[in-house]
Amino acid sequence: MRFAILTDIHANREAFAAVLEDARAWGADRIVLLGDLVGYGPDPGWCCDRAAELVGQGALCVQGNHDSAAGGAPEPMSALARRAMDWTKAQLTPAQCGFLAGLPLVAEEGDALFAHASAHEPGAFGYVTSDRRAVPSFRATGARLIFCGHTHQPLLVSRDPTGAVREQAFQSGLPIPLLRSRRWLAVIGSVGQARDGVAQAGWALLDTATNELTFRRTPYDLARTVEKLRAAGLPEDLALRLLRGS
Repeated sequence: MRFAILTDIHANREAFAAVLEDARAWGADRIVLLGDLVGYGPDPGWCCDRAAELVGQGALCVQGNHDSAAGGAPEPMSALARRAMDWTKAQLTPAQCGFLAGLPLVAEEGDALFAHASAHEPGAFGYVTSDRRAVPSFRATGARLIFCGHTHQPLLVSRDPTGAVREQAFQSGLPIPLLRSRRWLAVIGSVGQARDGVAQAGWALLDTATNELTFRRTPYDLARTVEKLRAAGLPEDLALRLLRGS
């Protein structure tokens, strides 16, 4: 089974569509969406409906903090994120808001756990940005594999049989053997708003037959997304973030 793991789509239709097409080309059998379908980007309604369609076809989907806010919860946000969220909520139908509000915080499949931010207090939406910050997630679940997003920057951490937790180096596009003697936590880069200096969509492919994880990057029509952001009157900083990939 090959799982295409996507997170932080952030209403970026062009990036979402490009990654789904790329995932099919790489033989993905099932889609996993790790939340933040909306927020920041110009196409919240389309991305919400596409995610709902995928869930109807068997995809797993969990709730991110922007999804929670769009669904009506009082999530804390920066001024920039709040301005974009106010615009986003005005674009969504009651049915779309209901879909976002009803998403679970975590999902499990086999020996894997999926959450937006972390396995530790998933509704608090804390950030896993280092091996040290990954420790509470390993303590919170016995799952061998933990996948999350939220930071918009990819990260790979392992926990060995002695309990030592260490960040692991990796190269995008190269399969990583997920040794069964260890437990693993992977933070998947953002589809719709990368912040690691690469202005492309980030996602990952998990192959359970070979027990390998591959972080991938997919180019998309960035100019079109930026054009729509500006036409919608969303903050220029959001367009500049996309262009910089940071």
